[in-house]
Amino acid sequence: MDSSTLFSLRLSLQVASVATFFVVVIGIAVAYLLAMKQFRGKELVDILFTLPLVLPPTVTGYYLIILFGRNGLIGSVIYEWTGWTIMFTWYAAVLASFVVSFPLMIKTTRAAIESVDRNYIDASYTLGRTKFETAIKVILPLSKKGIIAGAVLAFARALGEFGATLMVAGNLPGRTDTMPLAIYSAAGSGDWNSANMMVILLTLMSVVFLYIANRYSKRMI
Repeated sequence: MDSSTLFSLRLSLQVASVATFFVVVIGIAVAYLLAMKQFRGKELVDILFTLPLVLPPTVTGYYLIILFGRNGLIGSVIYEWTGWTIMFTWYAAVLASFVVSFPLMIKTTRAAIESVDRNYIDASYTLGRTKFETAIKVILPLSKKGIIAGAVLAFARALGEFGATLMVAGNLPGRTDTMPLAIYSAAGSGDWNSANMMVILLTLMSVVFLYIANRYSKRMI
């Protein structure tokens, strides 16, 4: 592989890893809230978090531009305070990957938490455990297979993100060209050898991640 391909591979793994870290940390908290708490508008919240799963990636990217662009609702404030914008940086690729992979973590983790036997939870409360202790020592450990499956699926989705990334990070060689974007550029320029190699590599990686996710999902509590 040439240096540009290695850069795209390294950047894709970097973006997917950072995005998955935040997906797992935030996703577990949100999934627990949706699974264990009752509040008005609960399903609406679930729909909002899950929406990127069904929206075209370019639409998701458009919303991100509206929110985080230099003149966006959030981005304009950041730019005014710091003079910096997230757009067309690898951080934007992380943001796009986070948003599109977050629903997978939410759905899988929420299902795992909701499937935990209520008797174990009640027994923990009977023994004097607080809600926080029960969550940490009972609910989450019993949900770990679903959490791991969700994390693996989120990583695989982040690794293959294209549309939203193209909208907010662009396709800047040596800066923001992740593997999917590099494949797009190679195919567009007629460099089929590079495109074929990257497609095969990305496909093999995706197969491995899906196999791991399936292994955990089959035994999910």
